[in-house]
Amino acid sequence: MKISIIGLGKVGSSLAFVLSQRNIAKELMLVGRRKESVMGDVLDLRHGQLFVDAPTRITAGELADTANSDIIAICASVPTTPDMTDRLQQAPANVALLKAMFPILSDASPNAKIVMVSNPVDVLVHFALEFSGFAPHQIMGTGTLVDSARFRQLLADEIHIHMEDIRAYILGEHGDSQFPAMSCADAGGEPIDDTPHRRELFKRASNAGFEVFKYKGYTNYAIALAAADIIQSIASDTKNTMPISLKVNGFLGVDDVCLSLPAVVGARGVERVLHPKLDDKEKQEFLHSAGVIREVINQVNAGLP
Repeated sequence: MKISIIGLGKVGSSLAFVLSQRNIAKELMLVGRRKESVMGDVLDLRHGQLFVDAPTRITAGELADTANSDIIAICASVPTTPDMTDRLQQAPANVALLKAMFPILSDASPNAKIVMVSNPVDVLVHFALEFSGFAPHQIMGTGTLVDSARFRQLLADEIHIHMEDIRAYILGEHGDSQFPAMSCADAGGEPIDDTPHRRELFKRASNAGFEVFKYKGYTNYAIALAAADIIQSIASDTKNTMPISLKVNGFLGVDDVCLSLPAVVGARGVERVLHPKLDDKEKQEFLHSAGVIREVINQVNAGLP
């Protein structure tokens, strides 16, 4: 199993560290702006291989060195400014990065599964599909996976049930228009009631990334662990269900837009997209998310050479 990580900033290096411990990659290829720029991470990770069960071959390379990757995680991004309040602000510059990368990546690894970690993730999954020519099942983004995990943790603290036993998804955009699918939230088959307090918990979960950013200037651990879970589900064909950003075709009449829905993730990538039974308000929120992302896609397309 060869896994490549493109972009070795805070998130990419954290993801490399997690993967180096999970015993799922035989080879880990790390690619930064320059080969030399990632050698510190490569050497540091190599030095720790004595302490893991199954050592991984960790190397630095260029985009062409990702050839024959089974999985490629894209963490490359333009720098985040301290005053950023909306992930969508990064769309034009990060789409330009993808446009330069994908002719090389897709030619070198035509059967790879792509895990998009960079933001705005929904917009980037859309353009990754466009630039690569890959099938929709091959490309997915971390989407609302971390948002949903934060929400489940807050609900777990309130109702005193382990977060793994709670099924509660935040869906739609990984951004301001996301929403909690409370109509299908449950634990042990018992519905989790939609209350004003739980709406406040959703707002806390939704804003948690910016709260972390306020304190330390970036987020890295939770998103790296989320991306590693997606990668492990692909590598081990576990067929876990998780809310990820993917191409929506037909759900509630939405087509050719990438948003988060629950999906079964396995060796094929997106094995199956699940269509939860949303109530009328949630349906409108999903359609609103689709409109937000569609507008940004149109704006980026207008600016592409």
